[in-house]
Amino acid sequence: MIIYPAIDLINGECVRLHKGDFAQKTTYNASPIETAQDYKNQGAEWLHLVDLDGARDPENRQIEIICEIIKNCGLKIQTGGGVRGLKDVEILLNAGASRVVIGSLAVKNKKETKNIFQTFGADQICLATDIMPQKDQYMIAVSGWQEESAITLNSLIEDYLDVGLKHILCTDISRDGTMSGCNIELYKDVQKKFSHINVQASGGVNSLEDICSLDTAGVIIGKALYEGAFTVKQALEVSDAD
Repeated sequence: MIIYPAIDLINGECVRLHKGDFAQKTTYNASPIETAQDYKNQGAEWLHLVDLDGARDPENRQIEIICEIIKNCGLKIQTGGGVRGLKDVEILLNAGASRVVIGSLAVKNKKETKNIFQTFGADQICLATDIMPQKDQYMIAVSGWQEESAITLNSLIEDYLDVGLKHILCTDISRDGTMSGCNIELYKDVQKKFSHINVQASGGVNSLEDICSLDTAGVIIGKALYEGAFTVKQALEVSDAD
């Protein structure tokens, strides 16, 4: 399992949102570059970097600070937020990102998204499947989690199988930033239906036991690290032990 420590950015600062709500924001007194370097020193190989300004308003993307982090932290970077076309992906990959996360675009413009997959290859693209549980369905949210679509998780994944989809980031918004525990059943269900896809679990991680309980290719960890629930080094140790 790959441990992806996460840094979410608003106005160049490290933040965490509660259930994706921009009105419930916690800002941490930590330099994003120094935080990324600390994660590397603890043994991390990857960093999940989210531009929340860009996710809410693509015209307000933080491309300069993202490029600076990529240049200085020495980690493989998976990044997204506000990606609205092939050119945006090209800019991030040229800046040194290892993988670009596509969310709203995959719902709103499937033709452009499939063109991106075909142009850059499936290994460099991660499909963000950000979900809100609704009765017996998982519905996809878009636009920085501010809108709920009429598309289900399974149908979105199925739409991109024909372009070789390899990586999905599945976030349970109802748990994100809450440290209330992972939705283990969600990830079991996704992995069972799409066993050939690398699933990254995200949302609610609050303990090393959460990591041990997951049977996914990766896990995104944000607030638990900022709040000191455990360290990146400890997360790597238990993931290696599985």
